[in-house]
Amino acid sequence: MQQNNLVTGRDIVIVGQQAWDVEIGSNNKNLAVKYSQHNRVLYVNPALDRITLIRKKKEPKIQKRLNVIRGREDGLVSLQDNLWNLYPDTIVESITWIKSKFLFGILNKINNRRFARSISKAIKKLGFKNIILFNDNDIFRSFYLKELLKPDISIYYMRDFVQAVDYWKYHALYLEPKLIAKSDLCLGNSTYYTGYCKKINPYSYYVGQGCDLEMFSNLEDKTPPEEFNSIPKPIIGYVGAIQSIRLDIDLIAYIAETRPDWSIVLVGPEDEVFKECKLHGINNVYFLGSKPMEQLPSYINAFDVCFNPQVVNQVTIGNYPRKVDEYLAMGKPVVGTKTDAMSIFAEQAYLATTKEEYITFIEDALRNNDPSLPEKRRKLALSHTWDKNTADVYFGINNYLLHRKNKRK
Repeated sequence: MQQNNLVTGRDIVIVGQQAWDVEIGSNNKNLAVKYSQHNRVLYVNPALDRITLIRKKKEPKIQKRLNVIRGREDGLVSLQDNLWNLYPDTIVESITWIKSKFLFGILNKINNRRFARSISKAIKKLGFKNIILFNDNDIFRSFYLKELLKPDISIYYMRDFVQAVDYWKYHALYLEPKLIAKSDLCLGNSTYYTGYCKKINPYSYYVGQGCDLEMFSNLEDKTPPEEFNSIPKPIIGYVGAIQSIRLDIDLIAYIAETRPDWSIVLVGPEDEVFKECKLHGINNVYFLGSKPMEQLPSYINAFDVCFNPQVVNQVTIGNYPRKVDEYLAMGKPVVGTKTDAMSIFAEQAYLATTKEEYITFIEDALRNNDPSLPEKRRKLALSHTWDKNTADVYFGINNYLLHRKNKRK
């Protein structure tokens, strides 16, 4: 990371949708670690909401939060040098079911005040000053934090189009644009999200996506998992969450039925729609279920072609597909649905706009044995580092600070 791109000696408070103890990977956590190399960072878990407390009270994670709320444990935890994690000592009300914008607004402001009080106590304890507030897509709980915490800089980070998700969309539809507008600057991890933000806030910057690809680029054991012993080649494979909101069932069925000599292998947890769908009745479609993260490289390595058969909708059109980096890091040919976010892979992946193109591109990928291609694919994937991602965040911050300085002259 170049020195002139650095942001150093600042106090950064990060809020978002994912707690530090979440099992899955998180952009926010990776960025927090990077920020802490040159700044002090407070990573704030989402406040415990009433419905989650009622439904999951006996779970260890909820008990941990209750102990903090009851004063039995300290909610401020040191993770490493310059990096702390806060378990808020408050409960917020579950209000997304409320349709009245007026009533929702009143209750959401109360939730924000509770959340902000907890954060303020931690800020005071740590001696943070002139904070940078980094909001990772947390539209409701953090809507008023700019006013309540009075940060020196407020940043909104967009990496999902939550307006299209049932839980969020009713109130996010009008609140997210307002949050983007009042933030000092906005960051998008895809060109699509950046473009969306820029229409509302001129200080919007594309920061790309960082990936942890070491386990995908250094596979030592090339032996395929035993499940592949009974699966005929060639194998066209997918690894990831198998959700109907993201994957095109009809497209997958078309590929399987058009080319019964291909094996279509799907690795990952299925949602209810997929569990009941027609794909389970097609002989050359194989559902292998969820696998531990550390085993995924061996499954990808067993694929002849990797594919990303996205359905195009508001959720997927701007979503950065990290799995494509994982495929490419292993040197595998990739065929995916053409979207704005997929455009950064255009040089090393086949981007299809029709189901017929999927067939053509997979055939071409199976035929093309150019020995230089695997290394080109790996090179592209490995350029998407957290260092680069962090440097682009810092570029946006420094650009905004320069603008603010010039405006005050």
